[in-house]
Amino acid sequence: MRSIYSHILYGLLLFAAGIALPVHAEDVARNYKQLMREFVQKISRYARSWDPEFIVIPQNGNELLTADGRPGGASSPDYIRAISGIGQEDLFYGYKRENRATPKKESEYLLNLLHTARANNIQVLATDYCRHHRKVDDSYRKNSEQGFISFAAPNRELKIIPDYPSPVFSENNLDITELSEARNFLYLLNPEEFETKDDFLQSLGETNYDCLIIDAFFHDSSGNSHWLKSRDVALLKTKKNGSSRLVIAYMSIGEAETYRYYWHESWDKNGDGRADPGAPDWLTEENPDWEGNYKVRYWHPGWQSIIYGNDNSYLKSIIDRGFDGVYLDIIDAFDYFEE
Repeated sequence: MRSIYSHILYGLLLFAAGIALPVHAEDVARNYKQLMREFVQKISRYARSWDPEFIVIPQNGNELLTADGRPGGASSPDYIRAISGIGQEDLFYGYKRENRATPKKESEYLLNLLHTARANNIQVLATDYCRHHRKVDDSYRKNSEQGFISFAAPNRELKIIPDYPSPVFSENNLDITELSEARNFLYLLNPEEFETKDDFLQSLGETNYDCLIIDAFFHDSSGNSHWLKSRDVALLKTKKNGSSRLVIAYMSIGEAETYRYYWHESWDKNGDGRADPGAPDWLTEENPDWEGNYKVRYWHPGWQSIIYGNDNSYLKSIIDRGFDGVYLDIIDAFDYFEE
């Protein structure tokens, strides 16, 4: 496989010769990390124009924290100002497989990036994938030693509320109004284990987590998807012990999901995992590791207008429902285009 540098050189030579580049060759010459930084920054500006305290947490892709995308590099100030915290999966467990320790080399690489966040007073939310009690304890201990808040998820589907540890790690009766005050969090995206929305809301209400990261939709047993209502979100903002907490909505910005309200079946009518001719220019191909998730040219205005910037956008609907913030996923989509 040719390196990115050879692709860029190839593009420059064609340009000098006056030859038009095909779309995929033009894509290679872009600065994909900077394009994602700018996307997150625009999301943040828009959200905070409605709510100055709105929380923005990108997950993974933490190379964006430094200007050159490398651990130990100078920080990227505009990006850091745009975010309230950062999420990191697989820091100590789950990098190669659930319930297996992440290789030391990978942990050290990620930690070097995350130290840039902590040096700039950015809260780190680490999610490890482990279920054996010894490993769960080890995950919480290691993250706590780094000054991170963390969640040990029993599986990558993120569909259950763990029954261990009990009580919740660092449980408290404090009123949590800012991300920096949170001492723990729950990451629950797939409510399929709950028969009804009321069961889902009641189960979450019986917990004392300081912060809930959930989908803004409830997907019922029939496969239908419905936005959570403002009163649902308001209900979740109180812990079982009566103290207040934060409720954050998940939103993928690096992939389009077929089960979202914005998806049109005509975009891939034959289901071959590739965008049909009539599909939007920003849609590419299905993620082979995650069915129903399609890579997008996230810098494209058409995709960005779905995400933010107008009353019908995904982000505006999240804001209107009273969520305290947004948890942005597939930030590391730049890897796909750089490769």
